[in-house]
Amino acid sequence: MARSQKDGNNAFSPVQETHSKHLLINPPTHFSRHIRIPKQKSTASWSQNPDFCCAQSMSPLGVQLHIQDRHVVMDNGILQVTLSNPGGIVTGIRYSAIDNLLEVLNDETNRGYWDLVWSVPGSAGIFDVIKGTNFRVIVENEEQVEISFTRMWDPSLEGKLVPLNIDKRFIMLRGSSGFYSYAIYEHLKEWPAFTLAETRIAFKLRKDKFHYMAMADNRQRFMPLPDDRLPGRGQPLAYPEAVLLVNPVEPEFKGEVDDKYQYSCDNKDNRVHGWVCLEPPVGFWQITPSDEFRTGGPVKQNLTSHVGPTTLAMFHSAHYAGEPLVPKFGPDEPWKKVFGPVFIYVNSVFGDGDPFWLWEDAKEQMTIEVQSWPYSFPASEDFPSSDQRGNVSGRLLVQDGYISDDYILASCAYVGLAPPGDVGSWQRECKDYQFWTQADLGGYFCINDIRPGDYNLYAWVPGFIGDYKLDAVITITPGCDVFVGDLLYEPPRDGPTLWEIGIPDRSAAEFYSPDPNPTYVNKLFIGHPDRFRQYGLWERYAELYPDGDLVYTIGVSDYTKDWFFAQVTRKKDNNTYQGTTWQIKFTLDTVDQIGTYKLRVAIASATLSELQVRVNDPKANPPHFTSGLIGRDNTIARHGIHGLYWLYSVNVLGNLLVEGENTIFLTQPRSTSPFQGILYDYIRLEAPPSPDSNSNKKLA
Repeated sequence: MARSQKDGNNAFSPVQETHSKHLLINPPTHFSRHIRIPKQKSTASWSQNPDFCCAQSMSPLGVQLHIQDRHVVMDNGILQVTLSNPGGIVTGIRYSAIDNLLEVLNDETNRGYWDLVWSVPGSAGIFDVIKGTNFRVIVENEEQVEISFTRMWDPSLEGKLVPLNIDKRFIMLRGSSGFYSYAIYEHLKEWPAFTLAETRIAFKLRKDKFHYMAMADNRQRFMPLPDDRLPGRGQPLAYPEAVLLVNPVEPEFKGEVDDKYQYSCDNKDNRVHGWVCLEPPVGFWQITPSDEFRTGGPVKQNLTSHVGPTTLAMFHSAHYAGEPLVPKFGPDEPWKKVFGPVFIYVNSVFGDGDPFWLWEDAKEQMTIEVQSWPYSFPASEDFPSSDQRGNVSGRLLVQDGYISDDYILASCAYVGLAPPGDVGSWQRECKDYQFWTQADLGGYFCINDIRPGDYNLYAWVPGFIGDYKLDAVITITPGCDVFVGDLLYEPPRDGPTLWEIGIPDRSAAEFYSPDPNPTYVNKLFIGHPDRFRQYGLWERYAELYPDGDLVYTIGVSDYTKDWFFAQVTRKKDNNTYQGTTWQIKFTLDTVDQIGTYKLRVAIASATLSELQVRVNDPKANPPHFTSGLIGRDNTIARHGIHGLYWLYSVNVLGNLLVEGENTIFLTQPRSTSPFQGILYDYIRLEAPPSPDSNSNKKLA
């Protein structure tokens, strides 16, 4: 079975053409796609259109390496990449008619670099731009150059540098319009404990050149300048990342909010993003061909590109998850991981070609890179080639006797391999590798090119609550093909559905996101499917419900209009906050007084919150259920609509219910911040199982 691929950047339909240069520019429909020569060891691309040169034709020049006292230059005749020696900081990228794509006004150490945030347990995080202390040539011939910049740790550096040996690698191939980078991090067993909050590659482009950013077909626009965020031009809002542009250099941006978190993206969709320069027309793109080295699974969100102009290759972060996704390494814990490679791709337009088609070409190049994974050219023995990896395939089915007497196909299920753990542990796993795919409509899946090791198989199915885990450990060896056959997921279910709110898909996107306050608008998201990315929506709750909290009536209310996307705190006149209590009203014709009903509450995200459930008594003390303090996602402030997934199954004794009208009270009492709250995914009330029910029927 062929590998299942899903590219979120191709999942959107073209939008209508607009005259506002803030929004997506709809490319001309007469443009013909470029014919590509399949890539072997080169990413060179060929175009039939002489006015559009995406990655120039195969250069007659071999790759050259020039080693100087303070710099190292890789040159393949298409672009030149200059790095500091021995620091391994990218100081210059010469391409097309631009002598340096990186910000020449910045210090050389603040242009293109690997960085991380680490700490000694119990102390504050330390930001560290990784500067090598030793330079080596790994491969040097006309077809390929691979160079290494290492920083080795020893006990004399304890408390000063993160206890890791770090080997940063850069690769340039003949005829390739770009370069690759990856790094190997290693912690030896006898070294001290530490935590690693974040690691990434950052590129700071020239602010006089790159003004148009693109990260998806419907998330691209002209961007403000970094100067617009400075005092006098920008007004900081509730947190430093969000700035209201009050006196921007270009007046058309006045009144907009700029916030880098508005351009976050799920790992599964975060394949290519970057910037376009119009004069001369040049594109700069960061392509991530695989998620295997990213943490948190396919729906973990990360930053992409933002005002700077800045482009990030995020490998690991705690964004939209918090402390659970910060790996903690013990003093006797050996660890090694390869981050990358990722590809930095540059392209250009000749003649009168449309520069906005550079994005279309970047997506094509992204597809080439994804299909070429795992790359055959990295020289490190820590990066296994395809023949050193294994594959797993099978089919996932769902059994829910209250929906169907037959097995249900797990259409579009997310299926992955991650280190052995508990059910659902993959979303908090942050040290090792994960391998995910999406099943086809029949529930069939194939996960290819898995690194050797021991794994559990995990899955979750859109449309059903809960997580699946195959109890058996799957051992991957080089060249293996593991067929697991038909797997059966039985989602949590005790009885028939009495009512439900929402869609079980681990997101609150189906619920009501209000229009933003006109004072705090990002024009890109006006009328956009991701309208939840507007700034300040949490403040709209008190405006929409000034005299009391949300009341939702089963059979009357519509969750797309009447269920606010987040149960947030309410701001009071004295600039303090109070918790909120939402009500779900429903009618029961009959009640099983001795039976047990089940309330299923799936949560898409929580931030320093508590869910309390009371049934028909808003003052019950203690409440009938409490989650205790949960969540550090900070999703409300960061416009994320989902974070870590929680599922609670609450027993509701029949004697708590009455024939006629009933009310379930959902209280979130924690209230020291406007960003505390709960984003619900899905809520369902089940009746007690009856003796003749088919809930426990095993299908043949």
